Amino acid sequence: MGHFGDAERLWTIAVMVGGVGTALYALGTVVESVVEGHLTESVKRSRMSRQIERMSGHVIVCGWGRVGKTVAEYASGYGSGVVIVDNDPVRLGATTLPHIVGDATTDEVLHQAGISQAKALVCALQDDADNLFVTLTARSLNRDLFIVSRARIASSEAKLLQAGADRVVNPQHLGGARMAAFTNQPHVAEFLDVVMHDGSLEFRLEEVQVPSGSPVAGRTLREAQVRDETGALVLAVRDAQGEFLSNPDATTVMAPESVLIAIGTASQLDALGRLVDPASRST
Repeated sequence: MGHFGDAERLWTIAVMVGGVGTALYALGTVVESVVEGHLTESVKRSRMSRQIERMSGHVIVCGWGRVGKTVAEYASGYGSGVVIVDNDPVRLGATTLPHIVGDATTDEVLHQAGISQAKALVCALQDDADNLFVTLTARSLNRDLFIVSRARIASSEAKLLQAGADRVVNPQHLGGARMAAFTNQPHVAEFLDVVMHDGSLEFRLEEVQVPSGSPVAGRTLREAQVRDETGALVLAVRDAQGEFLSNPDATTVMAPESVLIAIGTASQLDALGRLVDPASRST
């Protein structure tokens, strides 16, 4: 309406000042501008749709508020492709990331975001009920998708897990715990922040899954010579049932489908990945 309201006012002024010929010229200029704007926007949307269709193993972030922006920033920093979904085109206007303007609770919009090829989805909408509905919809569309959902109130957490979320995060609770950690052990808390998020240290934490066909599956850390062969330090082992064994000794068995939580340099962790799963690191 804004463009056509401007056109009407311009027509009136042009008729008063320069006559019908001038008015027709001015109106044509405005119409041309409007058409070009719509065409440009259409081309941009088409190009972005093709870009998203080519993506695989990406993270879909539903909700472009403070939480969603932070998630997208860190996910991009880890090297993951990111697609944003939000129903407010104004909020999405400044982002250069691939995005979809639409309702994240609908099948159609999630399909446009490439949910069948995505590795993870983050529900970061303001309302817990909306996050619950997105979780249900996303889980029905992709059974293998890893879903992380935001919860504003504690009573929503169990419902979100039941709906299919793999993890539920309460930003207020998490932020409070982090602030308390700084008051008690500030150096430990800051070290973990730097290792996990900053990237300025040479060391970092990483998880490495032991597939059932791994050459180290069923062997102990000593038998596989994990420390000697890779230089990485295994801080914990999580078994297939989700139980953690912290500070594992050399006799700890790396069972199939267990996960190693290790710390080391990029090259040491890459060597650990090759030792545990040579096929996935062959390139």
